[in-house]
Amino acid sequence: MKKNNNTIYCLTLVLVMAALSSAMFVQAQTPPPRLLTLNPPSGLPVIPIMEGWYGNADGSVTISFGYLNRNTEGAVDIPVGPDNFLEPAQFNGDQPTHFDVQRQVGAFTITLPPEMRNESVWWTIKTGSNGVLKVPGRAESGAYELDRNPRPQGTVEPLAWLEEGGKKGVGPDGISGRLAAPVKAGTPVTLTVHTMDPSVRDSEDPRFKEPLSLRVNWFHHQGPGKVEFARHDDHPLPELSAEESARQRVPPAPSLVTLPTPEGSAKVIATFSEPGEYVLRTRIDNWNAPDSSAGNQCCWTNVYQKVTVVP
Repeated sequence: MKKNNNTIYCLTLVLVMAALSSAMFVQAQTPPPRLLTLNPPSGLPVIPIMEGWYGNADGSVTISFGYLNRNTEGAVDIPVGPDNFLEPAQFNGDQPTHFDVQRQVGAFTITLPPEMRNESVWWTIKTGSNGVLKVPGRAESGAYELDRNPRPQGTVEPLAWLEEGGKKGVGPDGISGRLAAPVKAGTPVTLTVHTMDPSVRDSEDPRFKEPLSLRVNWFHHQGPGKVEFARHDDHPLPELSAEESARQRVPPAPSLVTLPTPEGSAKVIATFSEPGEYVLRTRIDNWNAPDSSAGNQCCWTNVYQKVTVVP
């Protein structure tokens, strides 16, 4: 009987040890719980994005690029160089070096000539100590093909020009120019862009009884210092009722002007913090139209204006 007790005792001990070992094994294999955390306000990478491509009548293709800056704390600056470049090198230099927060659609375009339409343009960005991110711009997939055709209610890209009677541009590739004279660092300067919406819409549609407004928004595209925008006297903020003020959580940025008619001139005051060569991008859009938005890649026009800033 004693022998049987010892046998039972040993068997029980073996079972207990096996159970403990199994429990320890399961515990060791189970990953620790992960706590939900918000993204940090800074230190995150800027993500390059290919928006799509347009086929042109001459056989060339135009590729549109945008980006996502996830750093909610503020803009990020990455000069053209080893951390911000395009390949092949012949296309390098038009990309932004100043990245505003959040998602920015259609920041710049690259046009591949007909003999290169089947090649790729790579945009590479490295933000601080983060890894290298790169995206190819190519015209291989029909899923990324964009068009300049009128939208269902007739909306098309606005026209834009920098000088009265000057050359007009349209679409994401838009138009480029240079401010006639250099400006001094720290001295405010007025910038003007002229625009017109050529969209043809059904006048009997109640949505189009009143003219649709155009939005004109300035961005710091390239440059070594900071650019501060201020609202021009020609574009005062509209007076809002108490109810409208309560609904408007954040007032429009000084760099954003709304033209109440489909044709007009928009002005902004810019101040540059230090000398150097700058590029400002002006985006003119009619995204308040029911058939137009940034999400469907229609309809806006870019204006790129070079500014020389002296001490």
